[in-house]
Amino acid sequence: MSTRKLHGEHMLTDAGRVEWVSRNAQASALAASPYKWDFPLLARKPDLAFLDSAATAQRPSSVLEAQKRFYETMNANALRGLYELSVEATEAINASRAHVARFLGLDDRNDARDIVFCRNTSEALNMVAQSFAPIVLEPGDEVCITVMEHHSNLIPWQQACRAAGAKLVYMYPDDEGVISEEEMRAKIGPRTKIVSAVHVSNVLGVANDVKLMAQIAHEFDAVMVVDGAQSAPHFPIDLNDLGCDFFAFSAHKVYGPFGIGVLWGRHDLLDAMPPFLTGGEMIDAVTEQTATWAPVPEKFEAGTQDAAGIYALDAALTYVEEVGFDAIQAREAALVAQCMRRLSQLEFVRLIGPSDPAAHHGVVSFNVCTIHPHDVASILDMDGVAIRAGHHCAQPLLAHLGIDSCCRASFAFYNDARDIDRLIDGLNHVWTMFHG
Repeated sequence: MSTRKLHGEHMLTDAGRVEWVSRNAQASALAASPYKWDFPLLARKPDLAFLDSAATAQRPSSVLEAQKRFYETMNANALRGLYELSVEATEAINASRAHVARFLGLDDRNDARDIVFCRNTSEALNMVAQSFAPIVLEPGDEVCITVMEHHSNLIPWQQACRAAGAKLVYMYPDDEGVISEEEMRAKIGPRTKIVSAVHVSNVLGVANDVKLMAQIAHEFDAVMVVDGAQSAPHFPIDLNDLGCDFFAFSAHKVYGPFGIGVLWGRHDLLDAMPPFLTGGEMIDAVTEQTATWAPVPEKFEAGTQDAAGIYALDAALTYVEEVGFDAIQAREAALVAQCMRRLSQLEFVRLIGPSDPAAHHGVVSFNVCTIHPHDVASILDMDGVAIRAGHHCAQPLLAHLGIDSCCRASFAFYNDARDIDRLIDGLNHVWTMFHG
């Protein structure tokens, strides 16, 4: 296949047939994706059904070009020099920081200072658990999380509670994956100091009502932390509306580069926290025996930052905004609905999670009867279908569901109906190999 662009349109060649298609007209049609051509890996591998975007998304050309452009035109340490290249690198980081603030529904002038760059969501959540929790947790206090947390939003709280002598309390979902208000109020109470919850489950695909959780947490003067790794790629985030106190996400799940994460926190909380790491650029002054810290956000950004990655994140957010969340949500909802309908027609497949496709934000988990998920994924790979199999770093949730592991197909707006066809054909092949 090849592609050309002219006046916002794509020329596609498929099986020797060339046709001009409008990008806008195809945005809601699932037969073929008008977006795949923006992603070099997908364009080069037209027979690949990439269904693992919940683990990491593919990168569009604009992001790859931005990262390359940084190294070719402004490669220098930001903040550390008064010469032109260093100033340009610093300005690039500042522009990206402001863009992240806008992306999260914040004021890019006043709130950008509360955007902290780190390596990923895991590091951002560890930063809160290790730098914030110790200044508020005392013996007998409680931290409340959900059983559906990714290990990155579970183990740090285990460690924080162990260190403080506090108790880790879990909220549990109903059969449709919903954590009810009754469950929230039963678990969040006067001893709760921190509530931390995943916005969208990476196994069930359900979106937790973190806005309601935050309201209940604040009734008891507790702080609300949100893991937004699986929500930021799929729908708009407005932190003013959510009302949380900390929010974290990773660039690589929002079509950006590996190695860049974002932590937003309320300024007063960030200001009260000690630094997570120490070293260059996070200090104001150092003597032989003492040091004082730079203001937020520099206080939490020790050492040389991945300036090229931060610059490329800016490009990734621009790309997402150009596609638009209306188109992203509509397309992903249609893909999930079609996938669940097709999977439900296979007698040997058992779907996991809510019965309503609308409750799955880009994620469809399932198992093939009598066949281990690792075998399923390995055989699908032979057929050019990439899915995830295992415990998905959510072992307590899987134990709650009564399973050890499962298969997960996760969608992005660049997927199309042909990817689902390949998945279904591949699963029939898996079943035939084991059962003839």
